[in-house]
Amino acid sequence: MAQTSKFTISGKIGNLNKPAKVYFDYMDSNGTSHEDSTAVLNGQFKFTGELSSVGNTRMSLDHTGEGKPHSIYAPNADVVYFYFGKENIVINSADSLINAKFSGSKVYDEFQAYNKQIGGTIMDLTKAANAAFAKATPEQQKDSIYMAGINAAFRKSIDVRSEKQYLFAKSNPKSYFALVGLSESAGTKVDVKKIQPVFSALDPKLKQTDMGKELLQRIEAAGLTAIGSAAPSFTQSDVSGKPVSLTDFKGKVVLVEFWASWCVPCRAENPNLVEQYKLYKDKGFEILSVSLDNNKAAWLAAIEKDGLPWTQVSDLKGWNNAVGRLYGVRAVPQSFLVDRNGKVIGNTLRGESLNKKLAELMN
Repeated sequence: MAQTSKFTISGKIGNLNKPAKVYFDYMDSNGTSHEDSTAVLNGQFKFTGELSSVGNTRMSLDHTGEGKPHSIYAPNADVVYFYFGKENIVINSADSLINAKFSGSKVYDEFQAYNKQIGGTIMDLTKAANAAFAKATPEQQKDSIYMAGINAAFRKSIDVRSEKQYLFAKSNPKSYFALVGLSESAGTKVDVKKIQPVFSALDPKLKQTDMGKELLQRIEAAGLTAIGSAAPSFTQSDVSGKPVSLTDFKGKVVLVEFWASWCVPCRAENPNLVEQYKLYKDKGFEILSVSLDNNKAAWLAAIEKDGLPWTQVSDLKGWNNAVGRLYGVRAVPQSFLVDRNGKVIGNTLRGESLNKKLAELMN
């Protein structure tokens, strides 16, 4: 594996033909993202490419030609997520990707062993929660207390999985999946005292991967963006390509808002942000939005549709947005409220919590 950078993924799914199509999106361990697709002919498909080390992929099968979004997000979507290496991988199934058997990949086998040890993937836990909901009677599905119990059990399973990921990382410092587990268990609010020692013990090669560098940035960002800290300075281009810096807003209260055109909760919050901006812009309040989009047309269309009048910046690198990584952003929407002196005075504020904070500050 060390002597080659190429991989192949060959599949055989029954006897499917056009319009069946496979979509293959993967992220290299160096942080480079790729998108590919191919038609299925006589059940067969094949992808080839290059990797620096390990790839993380989402592969979906569109059985009926309804398009990529349907193949990923439909209720009965045939979609799988897995890790693979510089190998010749074979996928076989009589009917679907979900039921497929994988062979020829040591990385995939290690990924499966890791999942077994931590209690499954997030998709597995979600599927179990959905199954519990489906088993409930119509009366139970309308019972808020009963449904709260299902949700609590789901949240508990995620917490248990997260702790198992942490323990896996602690016990297997040379495994690539130690880094995967530690990165996921660290979450959006990193407990530096807990995560830092385990990260320090990881194999140096793991730390040099893009995921390793990103986790280190999150660990560092936990201190940089803490309440009372000076907000990390940054410069990024606006929609017209003009560089904009956070320091340009010195003397104003600034909401540094991380979002994306594809983020449903972000778009749902935008009307409230528009209202707050109208209320307080003349009193020294500004919003500086950082988009985690990688498609400029989609970004601009969302700005126009949602009627967002404030400054927008992005480097169009998606989750690898330099400002997002500087601030340790792993999920959107995410925000940091910065006072007139450039200090962080709030984070993850939205809806009523944001409105209340602004009312206190601006009135």
